[in-house]
Amino acid sequence: MLIQRGLAALERAETLGDELGPYTLQAGIAACHARARTPQETNWQQIAALYDALAQTAPSPVVELNRAVAIAMAFGPEEGLALVDALTSEPALRSYHLLPSVRADLLAKLHRFDEARVEFERAASLTRNARERQVLLARAAECAHL
Repeated sequence: MLIQRGLAALERAETLGDELGPYTLQAGIAACHARARTPQETNWQQIAALYDALAQTAPSPVVELNRAVAIAMAFGPEEGLALVDALTSEPALRSYHLLPSVRADLLAKLHRFDEARVEFERAASLTRNARERQVLLARAAECAHL
């Protein structure tokens, strides 16, 4: 019920003007996720396009990281990794555990397991969440055995 109300509100907002603002773009991204039953059914190309627009409207390193994930899902891990690698020198992301986590995941998808292991371990060292640290270290261990 709440998702339907949100989708209806998004439709109304999209008809109000020519240029979508950052909240409408973020709502559009959330709507793409809400409409899909599985990650495979997600319209990643639409999400990538929405992140492209969001990066123009409200640029930030975190938006760029999320954009890289969407592009990787839509067009392949190589495309996403190139964008993530460009963010590794971004000062605002230096201690952000999701940067090495995303990088590790993309490296693993490319079967670059030694590099992925190092990045998963780095991500684990940066997170403050104990459960997240366990998951990241488990992923690192998986990469060590491949």
